[in-house]
Formats: sequence, structure tokens, C-alpha cells
Amino acid sequence: QLSTLPGYAEGAWWVQDAAAALPARLFGDLAGRRVLDVCAAPGGKTLQLAAAGADVTALDLSAPRLRRLHENLARTGLAARVVTADALAWQPEAPFDAILVDAPCSATGTIRRHPDLPFLRAGRELAPLLALQAALLDRAWRWLAPGGRLVYCVCSLFPAEGEDQLARFRAAAPGARMAPPDPAALGIDPAWIDAAGGLRLRPDFWPERGGMDGFYAACLAKPGDAAADAA
Repeated sequence: QLSTLPGYAEGAWWVQDAAAALPARLFGDLAGRRVLDVCAAPGGKTLQLAAAGADVTALDLSAPRLRRLHENLARTGLAARVVTADALAWQPEAPFDAILVDAPCSATGTIRRHPDLPFLRAGRELAPLLALQAALLDRAWRWLAPGGRLVYCVCSLFPAEGEDQLARFRAAAPGARMAPPDPAALGIDPAWIDAAGGLRLRPDFWPERGGMDGFYAACLAKPGDAAADAA
């Protein structure tokens, strides 16, 4: 039972899969920056962002799941502004310096921990998820300040939810520039970074450490001035 281990109750640490902990690190230094975590509950990435010194707003539609985020913040002594709202209807008061979109997805990346997954999913749920991911990505991009960075990630093994979704977005937003991760800074194999500059993680990576979930993550930089942004 993880919650019985030393330091947990005191908030000295929290639990994340190795793959889930990497997307938030794609931003680099966030100290003092205004950051939005979209689809934030139950809050692992919110805790990461807050621990990095960011001024964090955590946004999620689910009030029950956000209760766990509040509990995690209280336990760790970290702070974030928590908003219960639909990201497709909510509007921020001002742009953000950085935005993390951990989009709802097929969760096929968890197959290492849930080997029964292929027998439980018929595949029909993928189409509405792709539409939701695209809508969240497009909307979040509009909330990003010029010169800001947006990280999109999904716990999925399907290129349709990761690589293809990013290709669609970049075709519609030609000003969006990929900001490839630094493998040395992340302590990862450079081969995990694809030709476009996205991070493709698989359950067979780091077998000596027990593996990791499957994830796709990419960091996008917005042009740094209003004229370029409008173009």
C-alpha cells in the first residue's frame, strides 16, 4: 500500500508512472510562469508544475476527480488555482505562458498494467476522442501567449491520437513550431524522439526499471510577437 510508505502522509512525494512524469518536463524552466493544466485531475502533473515554481491553474470538468487533486495539493503543501469547468466552454481572463493539454484518450498506453485492455475496448470510442482532442488542442492554442509553449500529451499507443493529431494541428496552425526535447536533460534515449520532434514512449522502454506506460508528448512554441502570431 503506497500510502503507508514513509513520507507519503507528510507530502514528501507523490506517485506517477515514469512516462506520465516526462511531458511536464518538456517545458523547461517554469519558475514564476503562468501555467494552465488542462484536464488536470487527479493532479500528478499539476503537482509537478507547482513544484517547479509555476503559478498553476488546474482545469477539469469532473468535480469528483478534482476532489482528489485538492487532497493531493493539501497533502504535499503545493498550491494551484483549481477550476471546475468544461474546457470547451471556459475562457481564461488572460493568456498563459505555458499550457499542458493531457487530453482524454484511449488509455492504450496502460496495457503493461492492464493486459485485458484489448478485450475490453471495441475501438468505436476512438472517433469521438479524436474530435475532443482536436478541439481541446485548438482551443488551448488560442489561450497561449505569444512566445509561450504548449505541451500536448496522450497515454496512447495509437498514432491517430498522437503523431497524426499533432500533424493535423500543425497543418492548421503553420506558426506552431515544434520544440524537440533535450534527451540529455530528460535522461532518456534520443531514439525515443521521432523525426518531427515528438516524444514517443512505449511499454517496452526501460525494461530494467520495470518499463513505462505508452505515451506521446510534443512541445509546441508559439511565435514570439503579436504580428507573427496573427500571421
